Formats: sequence, structure tokens, C-alpha cells
Amino acid sequence: MTRVDTAESGQGGGAGRRGTDAGTWRARIHRAIRAASRPGPWKRGRVLAALALLLGPLMLLHATIPNRLGNLGSLVETFLPWFGLFIPVLLIGALWRRSASAVAALLLPVVVWLNLFGGLLDDKSHPGGDLTVAQHNVGAANVDPAGTARDLAASGADVLALVELTEQARGTYEQELASAYPYHTVHGTVGLWSKLPLSDTEPVDIKMDYGPLAATKPRDITMTYTRALRTTVTTDHGPLAVYVAHLGSARVNPRAGFWTVHRDRNAQALGQAIAAERNERVVLLGDLNGTMDDRAFAGITSQLRSAQDAAGDGFGFSWPARFPVVRIDQILVRGVEPESSWVLPATGSDHLPVAAKISW
Repeated sequence: MTRVDTAESGQGGGAGRRGTDAGTWRARIHRAIRAASRPGPWKRGRVLAALALLLGPLMLLHATIPNRLGNLGSLVETFLPWFGLFIPVLLIGALWRRSASAVAALLLPVVVWLNLFGGLLDDKSHPGGDLTVAQHNVGAANVDPAGTARDLAASGADVLALVELTEQARGTYEQELASAYPYHTVHGTVGLWSKLPLSDTEPVDIKMDYGPLAATKPRDITMTYTRALRTTVTTDHGPLAVYVAHLGSARVNPRAGFWTVHRDRNAQALGQAIAAERNERVVLLGDLNGTMDDRAFAGITSQLRSAQDAAGDGFGFSWPARFPVVRIDQILVRGVEPESSWVLPATGSDHLPVAAKISW
């Protein structure tokens, strides 16, 4: 009986082992089939790869995005540098999906972004400079104009442009800046304070000629409350034409999209005024309510260049003051050389002041 039981036991054990072996082989076959049917690293993440390939041309060909629908082109151009943030997001997704194709596709937007903005990552400033200019939107709601004025005077700027001046705060700025700046002029909501003599000062009556649309549009459009002026600063190197401007606001509206009608008209008219300027040396200081990547400023950027782009360190974002995301406060020049450009510390305004050193 013992031998019989032992034999039966052995036969059962063999059957169990054979069953186990068969199950193991079936599991291996199933795993092999699943592995064979699973897409390889070059086939995974096709959606991520497609998004990366779309991101590159979007940044490169931003000028071709039409403005007919909600001013979409200008909106993209306003925040164009921030499109680079999509690159690490897509990279994380590509690594998570182990997608070689998506990683390779990301090379396109990386190259495009570096081509557009890589130069801004370097410090292009140089020592020296003959004249320091500064610009600040002091903010109509600024509760500490006296402190703002003292901070700006301490910056050491030779020429200081202020915009968004109110009637209530104007006297405060004039009083606080009088000792540092013996010369100043104010027209409407814009003003200029200078350590050097001023002459030929006049408000800039910014007008728009609508050409073929003149029959249906008003002949002229003028900035409300005088939002621009032009003056001549007398320097040891000769006269310098200085423009101070505060262009119309830009708003994001659910119905109208990126609303910039008044700003764009003002920008075109200001470009016409600068084109008529006879002085070869020109500086434009102002809150233009837009970035210089925006096509709306083509009439200005075709004549003047940005001090920040030429001699700045970084992007120089100036608004909003608590967390700047765009540079809408500009210093643009012609006929002089920007040596350095920077953003000044925050004041009581919702904008940050900007400054630059220029030389002849």
C-alpha cells in the first residue's frame, strides 16, 4: 500500500509540474505577444510629437497669425516668450511616455525659441554711458507719489519721463523732484524732468490719416488729455530729441478678444510723428501698452530700436509690478548707442520703472 500511494503521489506531482510548466509557457507567450503588440519608443507619444511640431512653427511664424479674429496675432506676440514654457511640459510628457519621437520633435521649438529669445538670456550691457534716461508709469492709483518721486530721484537718472500723472499728484512730483531736476515740463498726463536744459517743448498732437477710409472714419484721432510730448534736451554732445508717450490701453475682453483699437491707432500716429522728426538722435520713453514683438508697433520699431534688446540683461519685464510678465514700458532709441538697460525697484505703482544708459 505504501508503494502504491507513493506512485500515485509521484504521478500527481508530475502532472502538477507539467501543468505549472504549461502555465508558465502560456504566460511567457502572452507577455511576448503583448510586448510585440506594444508600440516602440518611436511610435509612442505621437500626439506629444505633433504638439511639439506645431509649437515650433507657431513661434517662428507668429507674424502670419491673423488679427481678424479677436486680434489673436497681437495677443500671441504679446506673450510670445512665455510659449517656451510649453517645452518643458511637453518634455515631461515625452519622458513619461518614453517617446523618442516626441523628444526628437521638441528640438524644433527649442531651436526656434533660442533663435528668437536666446540673446536675451545674456547680459549685453557695457560699462559707461553719457546719459542715463528713465521712464515710469507712476500709476493714477499710486497712494505714495512722494515716495515714488524720491525713489526715482535716487536712481540717478539725468532725464526722467513720467506718465499717468494726475492733477492731484502732479504738484507732489514737481515738489519732490525740483531739487534733483531743475528743468521739467508737463503736458496733460505725461511729463519730463531733466538735469539738462529743455527747449522746443510741445505736446504731440497724434493724428491718424485713414487714407481710403477717410470718407467713413474721422479724419483725425487725438490722444485724450494730451498723452504725448516732444522736447529737445541740450547735451554736451548736441541736441537730443526726446518723446514721452502713454499709448491707449490694451484689454482682453471675452467678446472683443484682445482689444487694442486706441493703442494701435496711437502707435501708428506716433510712428508718423517720429518719422517727421528732423533730429537724427531720438529717444522715446513711454508706457506703450505693448511689447515690441507686437506687429502693431512696426511703424515705431522700423525707426527705433529697443535699449533692452540691445543692451539689457534678461527680458526686462515691467508689468504688473508684483509679478511682471511683459515689458510694456519701453526705451527706444535712434542715433545713439544703448550701453545698458535695466529695471528699477518697485514703487507704489503697478508698473516697474525702467532705465538705460546711452552714449554718443
